[in-house]
Amino acid sequence: MTPELVVQLARRTFETAMLLSAPLLIASLAVGLLVSVFQAVTSINEATLAFAPKIIAVMVAMIIFFPWMMSYMGDFTREIYSFIPTMRR
Repeated sequence: MTPELVVQLARRTFETAMLLSAPLLIASLAVGLLVSVFQAVTSINEATLAFAPKIIAVMVAMIIFFPWMMSYMGDFTREIYSFIPTMRR
C-alpha cells in the first residue's frame, strides 16, 4: 500500500464524516441560535428550553436526510471495498 493511497483514503474518510454530520450539526446550530435569541429577547433562562428543541431538530433532520446519508455511506463503503485488491503488498 502506497503512502498516496493511505492519504487518499484518510482524506476521503474525513470528507465523508464531515458530509454525513453536517446536516445534523447545521440543524442543531440553527435551532440553538434561534432559541438563544428568543431567550435573550424574553429574558427566559430555562436550560431545557435550549436543549429540547435541539434534540427535536436533530431527529427531524435525521429523518429528512437519512436516505441521502445511507446512499452516500453505501457508495463510500463500495469505494473502500474496491480498494481492497490494491492494498496487498
